[in-house]
Amino acid sequence: MAGHSKWANIKRRKGAQDAKRAKIFTKLIKEITVSAKESGPDPDGNPRLRLAIQNAKGANMPKDTIERAISKGSGADGADYQEVTYEGYASHGVAVFVECTTDNLNRTVASIRAAFSKHGGSLGKNGSVEYMFDRKGVFVFPQPEAMDEDELMLELIDGGAEDVAYEEGLVQITCAMEDFGLLQSKLDELGIEPENAELQRIPTTIVTLDDESLLSVVKLIDVLEDDDDVSKVYHNADVTQEQMELL
Repeated sequence: MAGHSKWANIKRRKGAQDAKRAKIFTKLIKEITVSAKESGPDPDGNPRLRLAIQNAKGANMPKDTIERAISKGSGADGADYQEVTYEGYASHGVAVFVECTTDNLNRTVASIRAAFSKHGGSLGKNGSVEYMFDRKGVFVFPQPEAMDEDELMLELIDGGAEDVAYEEGLVQITCAMEDFGLLQSKLDELGIEPENAELQRIPTTIVTLDDESLLSVVKLIDVLEDDDDVSKVYHNADVTQEQMELL
């Protein structure tokens, strides 16, 4: 089973972004708060909260910070966050899909629109680029020492994995959105705790850019990712290893 060819590059880029610890924590806290408010503060009965806590631990968030976020979401005065998405195009025809969690829709849409306009993009209507992405479950974890690659792959396929990729001691598995819970249960059964687990939007078509064009697109992506209301940004620009080094 072949993994996504660019996942290692994406992982390295994510590592660079994770250096902005305060912003990463802000986004994780929002996800915990929303999850707790949506389905309660007990992670055993709230899969989304359980996943949010797991990802927060993977980012080395302190336990008391996690507990405060759960309390904030489950309390009567919990923050009134809404989840919204925005779609559009960066320069050079690159599709961009933005997921946000906000307590002020006017502020968020103004900020997103300004980012697109300032960096040569255009904000579109809902559905304008969503069809260019497949919704997939993605898990990343250290390769277990007690299992060889073939044995692990068979177990993961049995759990619903579509793709398995090995890179630098890490394993990335991808599954259909509807198999996310099944695969999560399989990892629990195997005693594997992912460093990161989430639903992602995987592009079905890729746009190849020269270095100068890619840099102009990345400026928009970076501005969007730096916005505290933005949870995730997806795009369909191809990035070669050489271009990753340039970035």
